[in-house]
Amino acid sequence: MSLAHLVAIAIAAMACVTDLRSRRIPNALTFGGAAAALVFHTVSTGGAGLLTSLAGWGLGVACFLLPFALGGLGGGDIKLVAALGAWLGPALTIWMAMYTGVAGGVVALVVALSRGYLKQALANIRAVKVASLAESREPGLAYAPPILVGTAVALWLHS
Repeated sequence: MSLAHLVAIAIAAMACVTDLRSRRIPNALTFGGAAAALVFHTVSTGGAGLLTSLAGWGLGVACFLLPFALGGLGGGDIKLVAALGAWLGPALTIWMAMYTGVAGGVVALVVALSRGYLKQALANIRAVKVASLAESREPGLAYAPPILVGTAVALWLHS
């Protein structure tokens, strides 16, 4: 595992701690992590590294822009995925996003089952109620843990 991959895991783990404690992911971690990735990749591999890092950052934003716009994710979540994308590059960012989505779905299912919300959640899906997730009454989730799982699985299976 490369240094960049270790840093990405460390950033995701730190985000988990803060997200679970306060339901917030600090800008210093997300913006600082993204800036550090851009510098690291530029110094390591020059202009190509900078472009790869920027592409990973952009894909991280793009992959989670719609759930964020619908209110299903917080700003810290999308900034975290972007920062991790800057460390991982575009190919691993796509994998990370896919595995994060699966992990998030599993967590949402477990939370819905444990809080007695599953029946309502399924009714909402059947009624196609996605106008605004932010206005819904479903239990909120800390999304940094699924992001950490998605990152770890992507690195384990694809690096």
